Amino acid sequence: MIARVFSAGLRALLMAWIVAMPALLMPGSSDAAASLFLFGAIIAAALTFVEYFGSSPTFIEFRDAPPFNRIRYAALLTMLLFLTLVVRDTVAPTELGGIVTTLGTDLGRALDFPFSPVRLAVLLAPETADTGETALLRALAGLAYITGLVTLGIFVPLIRIMRWPIRKQAFNVWINLPLFDPTAGGDVIYRLKRDANFNVALGFLLPFLIPAALEVMGSFGFGLPLDDPHTLIWVMTAWAFLPTSLIMRGIALWRVVDLIEEKRRRTYAQSDIFQSA
Repeated sequence: MIARVFSAGLRALLMAWIVAMPALLMPGSSDAAASLFLFGAIIAAALTFVEYFGSSPTFIEFRDAPPFNRIRYAALLTMLLFLTLVVRDTVAPTELGGIVTTLGTDLGRALDFPFSPVRLAVLLAPETADTGETALLRALAGLAYITGLVTLGIFVPLIRIMRWPIRKQAFNVWINLPLFDPTAGGDVIYRLKRDANFNVALGFLLPFLIPAALEVMGSFGFGLPLDDPHTLIWVMTAWAFLPTSLIMRGIALWRVVDLIEEKRRRTYAQSDIFQSA
């Protein structure tokens, strides 16, 4: 019980920190923004604590299949930290912020070519934006997008090297896929493959679809205030993190399908041996 409380509490604190971090690092945050992020941090911490303290799963997938969620958390933390440092460098320059800004500027320029996701993200800049604001958006997009690609580059070989998710214990579908009902009908492998393909495809398309959706929202008067530092940081983080997370989920589901197919082959082979005997 004590170990479970400590583990859930630590995860809750980490989630609270990641939500509040941009507001804490950005100088001159308004009281309204600070209150909003404090409330968000409390909600995130409470949901995380309840999820990991309880024995029954609710909505977090791969809860007992590390390092899936740890890699996702590290990716989100890295994106938020890098993007916050870049935006902070525009109002309170630091040596570290300058290094990250230079890196983001170089990456943004390298990835800013016609029809690229970074080019579409840069087009979100308002018509009144000056060269500096456009360069800032390009640097944020380059950093966030590369962070997502690096995350996938680490995750894909890691699950093979670590024999994820069965290296230390058997994979429990109910615990790790609480939103998936194996008894809903149809072949489990077919449904998992369908979900995996959909997640990977949607993850690939989202960096293109999100800027288009924001443009449409803006044309109807529901545009987001990207001139606000906090909004800019979170929008660009979501633009890169959501696709990364979806692709990771699709790859993980493919891995689960491989395990189920392998188990079926062993079961059929044993059945054939018993029948021949």
